[in-house]
Amino acid sequence: MPLAAYTPRSLPESLSGLFTLALDLRWTWHHGSDELWRALDEDTWEATRNAWLVLNSVSDDRLQELAEDPAFQNSYEDQINAHHEFVHANTWYSDDCPGDLGQGIAYFCMEYGLCESLPLYSGGLGVLAGDYLKAASDLGIPVTAVGLLYQQGYFRQAISTDGEQLEFYPYNDPTMLPVSPLRDEDGQWVRVVVPFPGRPLRLRAWKAQVGRCQLLLLDSNDPRNEPGDRGITSELYTGDPEKRLQQEMVLGIGGWRLLRQLDIQPALCHLNEGHCALALIERAFSWQEQQHTDFQTARTAIRATNLFTTHTSVASGFDHFAESLLRLYLGPWLETRDLTVEELVKLGSSSPTPGTENSDQSLNMAFLALNMSGRVNGVSRIHQKVSQNILQPLFPRWPAEDIPAEFVTNGVHTPSWDSPESDALWTRACGKDRWRRPLQISCPMNDVSDEDLWQMRRLQRSRLVHYLRRRLASQHCEQSPGNNHASACGLLLDNETLTLGFARRFTEYKRPGLLLKDQQRLLGLLASRDRPLQIVLAGKAHPYDHRGKDMIRQWKAFSRRPDVEGKVVFIEDYDLGVASQLIQGVDVWLNCPRHPWEACGTSGMKVLVNGGLNLSQYDGWWAEAWNSDVGWAIRPGATFEELGSSGEHDLSDAGELFDLLEHEVIPAFYDVDNEGIPRQWLQRIRASMDQLTATYSANRMVREYVEGFYLPMMEQGKQRTPETAAAIVSEYREILRHWPRLRFSAINASESEGSQTYTVEVYLDGVDEQRVTVELVAEASTYGPGMVTEMAMKHPLAGSAHSYLYECRVPSRPDGHYTPRLRIRDERLNLPLENSAVLWLK
Repeated sequence: MPLAAYTPRSLPESLSGLFTLALDLRWTWHHGSDELWRALDEDTWEATRNAWLVLNSVSDDRLQELAEDPAFQNSYEDQINAHHEFVHANTWYSDDCPGDLGQGIAYFCMEYGLCESLPLYSGGLGVLAGDYLKAASDLGIPVTAVGLLYQQGYFRQAISTDGEQLEFYPYNDPTMLPVSPLRDEDGQWVRVVVPFPGRPLRLRAWKAQVGRCQLLLLDSNDPRNEPGDRGITSELYTGDPEKRLQQEMVLGIGGWRLLRQLDIQPALCHLNEGHCALALIERAFSWQEQQHTDFQTARTAIRATNLFTTHTSVASGFDHFAESLLRLYLGPWLETRDLTVEELVKLGSSSPTPGTENSDQSLNMAFLALNMSGRVNGVSRIHQKVSQNILQPLFPRWPAEDIPAEFVTNGVHTPSWDSPESDALWTRACGKDRWRRPLQISCPMNDVSDEDLWQMRRLQRSRLVHYLRRRLASQHCEQSPGNNHASACGLLLDNETLTLGFARRFTEYKRPGLLLKDQQRLLGLLASRDRPLQIVLAGKAHPYDHRGKDMIRQWKAFSRRPDVEGKVVFIEDYDLGVASQLIQGVDVWLNCPRHPWEACGTSGMKVLVNGGLNLSQYDGWWAEAWNSDVGWAIRPGATFEELGSSGEHDLSDAGELFDLLEHEVIPAFYDVDNEGIPRQWLQRIRASMDQLTATYSANRMVREYVEGFYLPMMEQGKQRTPETAAAIVSEYREILRHWPRLRFSAINASESEGSQTYTVEVYLDGVDEQRVTVELVAEASTYGPGMVTEMAMKHPLAGSAHSYLYECRVPSRPDGHYTPRLRIRDERLNLPLENSAVLWLK
């Protein structure tokens, strides 16, 4: 690990600490040092928000001038002292965490959205990973994150005069990004090698400091690599399966090797999506080498401390790789291991045996991650049910409600998203340290008047309108083929008009065109003189998503109508910087995905801290958060539905959306008293800020992971010694040998006073009866809720070896409502995740 700050240029001795400040991405959410960077080079700072670029662009003369400026020197010293205090301050983890995470958590993700000046993200998954890291830093959780340093990242967007999305891939010079080369104790640049077909792939390592946490990044652009290999980490989410597999090898295999090379031995590995699954295989190999065991023993030992978080709502969203491609690329990696490509595919397949259904099986990376993990979770309560549904193939004989997917609802890093105005208001109400410690369920704003709250909202909206005008100017609004210059450049946007925001990935299931389903009603809302509405939109469509691109074209065409222009604006190149401005300034945030396709939908959480209100589909987090006091829901109370591509609710949902806007949202905003203040609107803002901000913060989310997952998993992992793991493997190999011969022999039921006593005879073929559980199962029906009742073993059957009689008493139901099943029992394992064997009475 580097022992001193990275110093690519000379600085005056009295300002040498600027290297440390510029390389700690804490400046992305803690804005105390903003004036330093503004003083160095205001233009560069305002254009890029990249402190590292500012520091490396400013002239020597300017640095010397500032070194001799007493005011700047005092400000600099204040920030150096504040940073030192931050680094050494006690935290929730150091003071209150009821356990020890050892060397901490290894967190793997394909993308990280920390700030717009480090473009390693495309959307919600990356922003969530960035917010997770920032909150972990605030709370003092020891997290080492691993990702890829992309030369181009996700594409940059522009819109042509015809409304066509254009994609650009500018090169990101890593020396101008806020990262530093990762060096070992001898000062050498750390490099990692991953075996590729016929050649080694050399990877360079970088580090981004995220407060108290660090993000390690791998990059294949080493001059010693072949030209094609140098481009593996060029762009994010390539459409080429071969390149995608190469990237996931770099992230998973290379990432774990990097940790091992740095002698970082995490207590637990947390995968944020299945792209990183190969890290768990490499982790097993490392454990195998250290303990001199076989792979299955290593897998059993480490599995208890592997956590897999999925954000995917449809099975087709999981990465799949053909076995032929795997043989080519993974063969060199596996050739010295006791794990074959066929066995690896079996670990990531729902098929019991590779080759039984077709000649070229595929590896499902999410299934691989799940089969290597001790626990799995979705990211909202509804998404838990969705995950149980799409993971069903791995548990073919289990009811969906028994599939062991849990959930932790996502949260956002509140200090990264609050405006200067809301920050001042929250500080007055709750204190300056409110986001650094466990948040209370509420923070009542008793000392904040309606007038102050409304003034905050007006200032935020005015700042947004000013930003939109500048942004439209940068989009060459004067060259727009619209009807007039003032409209195209946002000069008709109004500081006092209800502003509706929609900024998402433009893809069909998110329904960005729902408002366009009834253009006449929308035109009526936009044309109102007394209750005007203005709409700001932003979002990218994936380069291969032609339907998403078509939705952008539709909105651009609509926004250029003579009766609309100036009231609907589309902001190009949606990124974290654009998102931050929108969520701080809009009055209402719209989110309208098809239910239940929204895994969580954290964008709506970002408006909470700023007093924005949500108008959202009853899905993801909003299904947990919504009540009539805090915002509006489309189709509230919607129950879980099977995922499909049907748009059967699109028209009815659009109608409900317009009804809400026409009859509730817009009237409430313009219902003001004789002082011009909308008291009822402010009451909703208070309720939303008070009830929801803390609950849907990353602070809460990270603590939930620590207390509900990391610490219990560590305790379970401590029990997986090499001896115990070997014993478990041996024992279950023996049970597997017997399992095909286990059977139910007879079942009987007797009725007595409204209850029934069931007995069942079970043949165990020599399996220890302590290792199985016999249960009586009834599905929910008009006769009562679903039930699972454990049956007690009464005695062995004298007339048959290895046969036992089980019994239980249950409420009476008609014949056929109760069915016995037999499954594994073992307190050492998380069941049925770690062993899904189950036998039902036919």
